[in-house]
Amino acid sequence: MATVLVKDLIEAGVHFGHRASRWNPKMRPYIYARRNLIHIIDVRETIRGLLRARKYLQRVAASGGLILFVGTKRQASDTVEQQSKRSGMPFVSDRWLGGTLTNFRTIRSRLGRLEELESILQSDQIATYSKKMQSALNREYRKMYRNLNGIRSMARLPECLVIIDPRKEKNAVKEARKLGITTVSLIDTDCNPDDVDLPIPGNDDSIRSIELIVQLLADAVLAGKAASGTLKQEAAEGAAV
Repeated sequence: MATVLVKDLIEAGVHFGHRASRWNPKMRPYIYARRNLIHIIDVRETIRGLLRARKYLQRVAASGGLILFVGTKRQASDTVEQQSKRSGMPFVSDRWLGGTLTNFRTIRSRLGRLEELESILQSDQIATYSKKMQSALNREYRKMYRNLNGIRSMARLPECLVIIDPRKEKNAVKEARKLGITTVSLIDTDCNPDDVDLPIPGNDDSIRSIELIVQLLADAVLAGKAASGTLKQEAAEGAAV
């Protein structure tokens, strides 16, 4: 298993860091070498971080906790949306709205407006508006849908955030730290590992690298959910005896 994982990580380019001139010295423990002015990430450290993160996410999912996937950079957004949907968890893949966590009640109230717009646009009521108003409502809906659709199912604050590139998602990291919410993050050589709770050292710019890491984390969430379902079934059967 470990050998297969190492092969997959290397093929996905997870070990390629940034140019050495852009590094954060706190990433030193996770760097294996420097080749052609590029830092090479120690894949053993990637695996250690990945195993810790998977174990934690599996435990959170098994206990019924919410895990919010966050990745708004171009290379990450599609994968974050796909894998979070696959694992049945909320996501932010377009833009992090300030206060998503720290002002959660207000953000939730805006979902009411999104549902109102959907109701108008999908009914005959839209025909009662002028062309200009219809255009404005469609524009408002598209913007709100992009920003809020991924967190529709998030009726409460998450127990954990899975973040791709904490430098890019610094506002999400700040809000999570303020509220004491655990952060799991794919971190490149230009990041500060102290900013997150469970760092996974790896290339956070390569689409293949992001796809592999996020897929493995989503698998852990699904495994946790499956374990939870098995435990509940066993408990129900035990109660029935």
